[in-house]
Amino acid sequence: MRSLAPWCRGTFVLAFLFVAGANLAGQEGKDEAKKAKSATIIVKCIIDAELRIDGEKSTQTGSTRKFVTPDLKPGPKYYYTVSAFWEPNNYTKITRKWKVYVKPGETVTVDMTKPDPKQPDDILVRYVPTPDKVVEAMLKKGKVGKDDVVYDLGCGDGRIPVAAVAKFGAKRGVGIDIDPERIKESKDNAKAAKVEDKTEFRQQDVFKVTDLGKATVVTLYMGYDLNTQLEPTLRKLKPGTRIVSHRFLIGKWKPDHTEKLDVNGEEFLVHLWTIKDKDEPKKEVKKDEPKKETKKDEPKKKAANPDDDE
Repeated sequence: MRSLAPWCRGTFVLAFLFVAGANLAGQEGKDEAKKAKSATIIVKCIIDAELRIDGEKSTQTGSTRKFVTPDLKPGPKYYYTVSAFWEPNNYTKITRKWKVYVKPGETVTVDMTKPDPKQPDDILVRYVPTPDKVVEAMLKKGKVGKDDVVYDLGCGDGRIPVAAVAKFGAKRGVGIDIDPERIKESKDNAKAAKVEDKTEFRQQDVFKVTDLGKATVVTLYMGYDLNTQLEPTLRKLKPGTRIVSHRFLIGKWKPDHTEKLDVNGEEFLVHLWTIKDKDEPKKEVKKDEPKKETKKDEPKKKAANPDDDE
């Protein structure tokens, strides 16, 4: 057998080294892909919020905070529970808790400055009773009468549903509150006013009310943040439903009317919205039709000339 020429043997060796090197690099790439790597979570949040990752309080501050996870092996699906807590005012406490999914070696940025309808906030509002004069003004503003079903979201001691039935003759009053003590108070007040047969009080999250569509009037005194998150639900109520809010607006939804009240030298605001008929037919605009020819528009026949040949 003839041996390879020297130049050919050199080429063969180089080719072998190239293939071997490529295989080695490919193997190293596969090994690298199998290595555990950390992930990075960048959180944008309310500047004074307290932040926790899987329950562990962060010492970081500011509007943007960065967290690096322990090394994660490729394959499994990983998530961290990120929660932000803050108090926008002295009567509202908000906890925004999200699941954030991560992958080894990747960076995820989440903006927790805006609510996520799929992961609702936990909002706790300190109970502040509505003055009786304001209650009366709210029910007058909502034009509550004998055919109305009044739902009060965040009902406190039940004074609005009780007054709606006892003083304004409403068909029914329903109060929703998350505090069991307030619900007990509400039931006692309804019994004292002898309207327990026409009122109902539930310990429930206002975001989990499934029969709000039965209301003809909805009353609110819960704070701007809660009102804003309720806006999509309220806008879906049937046409003609009146929404009355003590003091607080509902997001950027402009009220139909706002009334100012003076109670013992203190100013109070009552806002009214009325759900419009979404199915109201639009007036048809008649398109310009081609003008029909009339006899007047027909060309006049030329008068006969006696000199013309017949």
